[in-house]
Amino acid sequence: MNIGGRSPCPDEPDIHLAIQFPSVRMEFAACLTAALVFVCDVAAHRPGTVAVYPSHCTGLPRLPNERLYLQP
Repeated sequence: MNIGGRSPCPDEPDIHLAIQFPSVRMEFAACLTAALVFVCDVAAHRPGTVAVYPSHCTGLPRLPNERLYLQP
């Protein structure tokens, strides 16, 4: 897992995402653009919920396939 990896958009702030599915919770860091698109995707197509926290992202793994969420 890419703990503390590089952002695909280093000029954007990282966002702390907490994804809650019925039986599992996961936490990731993602650049602002990818986080916004990911939240919309989950709301439209997935059974889970996503919470966005303004807290530090240090030590969190990057959102898997983060680059795929850079465009809506």
